[in-house]
Amino acid sequence: MPLTLATANLPRRVRRVLEHVLSLLSDEMARLLGQTLNDFEQQLFRLADHARNPALQAGYMETLRTVRLNRADLVPRYLIGLERQLAAIRTPVAQPAAHKPGHIPFRELSLVDDETLDEDAVIRDIAVRHEARASLPLHLLGQRFGVLAGAPAFDAERLPVGPHTLCRILREASHSLQIGLEARLLLFRTFERTAMPQYAQLAETVNALLEREGILPSLAYVPIRVRPVAQRTEPRGPREAGAAERPRRGAETPAGPGREMRDSARPHTAWLGEEDPGTVAIDEQAAFALLQQLLSGRRDLIGKLRADSAGKLRLQVDTAELLDSLASMQTASPSPVAAPAGKPRSLTDVKQALLMKARQAHGRGAALSREDSDTFELLGMLYSQIEREVRRDAPAVELLERLQVPLLRVALQDRAFFVRPQHPARQLLNAVAESGATWMGEDEVDPLLVQHLRHAVEHVVQHFHDDPAVFETANRELQAQLQQLVRKAELAERRHVEAARGKEKLELARHRSAEVIENAVRDQRLPRFVRALLNQAWADVLTLTLLRHGEESEEWRRQLEATRHIVAATGGRGGATTAPPGLAEQIETALTQVGYHIDEAAAIAKRLTTGIAEDEDDPASRTELAMKLKARARLGEDTDKPRPKLPPRTPEEQAAYEHLRTLPFGTWFEFVTNQQGDVVRRRLSWYSPVTDNALFVNQRGQRVGEQSFDGLARMVARGQARVVTADRGRLVDRAWQAALNALRSFAGSGNGAHEEPAA
Repeated sequence: MPLTLATANLPRRVRRVLEHVLSLLSDEMARLLGQTLNDFEQQLFRLADHARNPALQAGYMETLRTVRLNRADLVPRYLIGLERQLAAIRTPVAQPAAHKPGHIPFRELSLVDDETLDEDAVIRDIAVRHEARASLPLHLLGQRFGVLAGAPAFDAERLPVGPHTLCRILREASHSLQIGLEARLLLFRTFERTAMPQYAQLAETVNALLEREGILPSLAYVPIRVRPVAQRTEPRGPREAGAAERPRRGAETPAGPGREMRDSARPHTAWLGEEDPGTVAIDEQAAFALLQQLLSGRRDLIGKLRADSAGKLRLQVDTAELLDSLASMQTASPSPVAAPAGKPRSLTDVKQALLMKARQAHGRGAALSREDSDTFELLGMLYSQIEREVRRDAPAVELLERLQVPLLRVALQDRAFFVRPQHPARQLLNAVAESGATWMGEDEVDPLLVQHLRHAVEHVVQHFHDDPAVFETANRELQAQLQQLVRKAELAERRHVEAARGKEKLELARHRSAEVIENAVRDQRLPRFVRALLNQAWADVLTLTLLRHGEESEEWRRQLEATRHIVAATGGRGGATTAPPGLAEQIETALTQVGYHIDEAAAIAKRLTTGIAEDEDDPASRTELAMKLKARARLGEDTDKPRPKLPPRTPEEQAAYEHLRTLPFGTWFEFVTNQQGDVVRRRLSWYSPVTDNALFVNQRGQRVGEQSFDGLARMVARGQARVVTADRGRLVDRAWQAALNALRSFAGSGNGAHEEPAA
């Protein structure tokens, strides 16, 4: 196999075309791989921060250091592998030797390495998913590369620039990072989330390049879609009818139940404007077909209600003319569309203004085409649902109004806006809407975010002239700013998590110290005041020693020995055992380290080593020392009010409690704040399975309080709190689902909720 295009035995024109393809792919893949490595490092850092034990944390940090050391080798290795695949376009593919029927060469069998099996499965899954999403451009690329190779058309697996090949090259190049299997699998998933969503567009770009180079310039492919036709068939038996019904149902499910069930069960963990890492792709063609079916049912119902106008002929306004009117409306300032006083402009107002202009030019019979009218209705329904979840006084209201006309122009030209969650225009709409969501407090929105949103919207309004790249540019710049805000929020969150973990360690150390003292004292009859000194002053010493040095240290063993000597020295009248030399000095030094004054430390050390009986003790000195101890704050003492003792959990509360303990860090919750049902979102940043404490932060990573899991489970059971699932994570997706439900009610498809046009 040739290693480079220069050494490959290729015709001059083929080599020149492949060099252009390589140049295009090299620039794009280098950029995408750089983004992948950046996200990969962030994932490793996040995993290390959330590690359950120090060993896991050290492993993730070591992997992170190795990646940073070797990341410069990945992109060159990848590009070398890419050029090798292009150079071998005319190299015959070795066919596996065929064995005789019935003969199995057992001596050649061997066990497959687990790592190879895992990597193969992950790589193939990624490639298959993106092969399905870009099936049309891949078909055209296969035809064109077949011409370049002088061979039959390439299938998706053999295509040098296909998803299977790109993923295999990544697998080979990833070995240059010198990381383990688990880290490589994480890298592959990060590559899928960061780079592969842009593969379909990249395939289209390569097709356009080959078309400009004269490789099948007139090639086109239009899939045949069979229209459903009502046919009268012969009656069949139940078994035959069921067998015929099953394939039809199976063909309708690509976008439906599996994805909906997964998203409805998976918790939402992404920050504001951040893409959910668990987002699953959908079948856009099936989703759009279902959407058309719902719209057709709605039109049929409305047509029955308007039977008087069924026979009237109307002049349909051409879509191009409609787009020109919207373009002039977009650039006009102030807006030529009038809205009722005190109300923001709606899409209905825009539609009426367009119809008025069209009827002035073509007469009163002018009307929108069925498809254009559907677009207005869909976007209007989406906007209506969004407005229900946006605060009326938020800056987002004005920005949403500014986006109405550009979004209309996009939706009229690209219906994928409605069925593709990753559409740039839809992502921009979601970011703007979420900045003013009712579940966010006014102080939770970063002022810088509002400025970036305003800049992105103005960029679209000023520069969008039927070019989708304008939305992509605005959304890309906005996403970069959102990622910076996410990093700031994560840093703030991390500080609060570290503080909470330190608090947990302190609490565990206090419990361990109390346990040590209790085991040492047991049934010994110590003076009451000595016992109080042990449980307060000496317990602080043990706690600090445990925090600083750990249970395996020599310092901890020395303090345990001192504890036993204290109990022995004060366990009887006048002292059961003489304290060993140096014990008083050891106690006094330890007490000064936890903040006691040297005089107080000396007085406490004397009482812990001499065993003065209560009837022999000086009441005045004892009272004075007791008052000083009472005025002191204990080491790690919690100033919060103690939690009230609650009754046992009900079965519903217990089920909620067990479910909460399975949730990952970063899960978002919605808490009901009043009787009107208003909610506020809070992020579960960390919880302790030991102390049962859970830490919550807001959208900016700022600590908003702690909650016990027991109390949280009771709130969930009462409906005062709920987990935000992936299907309800993004505001636009929630609004779109509500709009679809409204469409189903129009179309009489309440029983068709098993299919979703978009997530």
